[in-house]
Amino acid sequence: MQAAERQNGRILLVDDEAAILRTFRYCLEDQGYQVATASSAAQAEALLQRQVFDLCFLDLRLGDDNGLDLLAQMRNQAPWTRVVIVTAHSAVDSAVDAMQAGACDYLVKPCSPEQLRLAAAKQLEVRQLAARLEALEGEVRKTRNELDSNSPAMMAVLETARQVADTDANILILGESGTGKGELARAIHAWSPRAKKACVTINCPSLTAELMESELFGHSRGAFTGASESTQGRVSQADGGSLFLDEIGDFPLTLQPKLLRFIQDKEYERVGDPVTRQADVRILAATNRDLATMVAQGQFREDLLYRLNVISLTLPPLRERREDILDLAERFLARFVKEYARPARGFAEEARAALLDYAWPGNIRELRNVVERASIICPEERVGLAHLGLGEQPPSSAPRVGAELSLDELEKAHIAAVLADSATLEQAARTLGIDASTLYRKRKQLGL
Repeated sequence: MQAAERQNGRILLVDDEAAILRTFRYCLEDQGYQVATASSAAQAEALLQRQVFDLCFLDLRLGDDNGLDLLAQMRNQAPWTRVVIVTAHSAVDSAVDAMQAGACDYLVKPCSPEQLRLAAAKQLEVRQLAARLEALEGEVRKTRNELDSNSPAMMAVLETARQVADTDANILILGESGTGKGELARAIHAWSPRAKKACVTINCPSLTAELMESELFGHSRGAFTGASESTQGRVSQADGGSLFLDEIGDFPLTLQPKLLRFIQDKEYERVGDPVTRQADVRILAATNRDLATMVAQGQFREDLLYRLNVISLTLPPLRERREDILDLAERFLARFVKEYARPARGFAEEARAALLDYAWPGNIRELRNVVERASIICPEERVGLAHLGLGEQPPSSAPRVGAELSLDELEKAHIAAVLADSATLEQAARTLGIDASTLYRKRKQLGL
């Protein structure tokens, strides 16, 4: 698929007059659109089964077929496709009926090439906006300045990310929870040639295997209880763009062969639909887990790891980029005091020192939450130490990488921080990359 096709969209023409199909097709292909044609309802339905279209120009009179029946079928099978009715002067009333049945607009034949091009451009712009809104729905408004950095380690990661962004290589982003893996994935997409298409996110731990398959690949109407209409799935939404698999370490093991097949062949089937479809999607994945250890334990497929890990980027934790702590805190403060209309304009010296000395086990996410809370409760121009609420433990007591301390002390501090941030012993063991029995022994050995 060419870049122009990704940018401009995919159009289906349905008309029983070969001359009109040929003229319309040439006109739209000259604009860079990807065009398919059908001269009957049966041909159109077959194409809709195999491909995803953004726009359809539909003639209501298709020989023995009724265009309204095909329109109804399209509303069920591909509700995301925008439909423009093409009709003669004598059938304008039918076109109005079609719009009431779900069509978006109509053209009266004969129409000029310019009218056709304008109609296509208008509908595809609406379709692209709708896709963007759907992909962004429910996400908290974010800014990418969290990626700006004065830390050499972070700058090295960003430089590599920019170098690989303009390729189609799959990228695996590693790092602790809260380090900004999702922000980096979205930035890579924005730096890439796919930026005009959607970057669609799936949060892997949030769904069962059955729901994940439907969410990822879509399902046909009636595929399971409650499937009242067909859905296209996140893979289809990301066609021409990027698919971000957040926390890929929690992707269901039983579904991993289907994901592997899609990554290799770009082919998939919707749940309840045997038709094989294709989608041109770049895969970005992220995890805070040790996938190599999971492979050794039989919890993750080795071949899938190889496919995901073409390029790997490891984000440093916030405690290893202390040059950025105050800059990030000030950016967050400026954002939140504007959002909440609060008086704070900066940090008192004691608060700045506390921010620098704290270990930040929750990384940038924790810093953002601390500053947001402080911006709300601070009644003054300067945020003080009491407004930060960093806990009872003295901030300076947390060891940091590079400090003068032994490996045993550093190991004890790290294990203690992971245990404090984990709901269960098993979760902490997974984060540390060891089994639960080993962690149990280490806790006794280190007096934890």
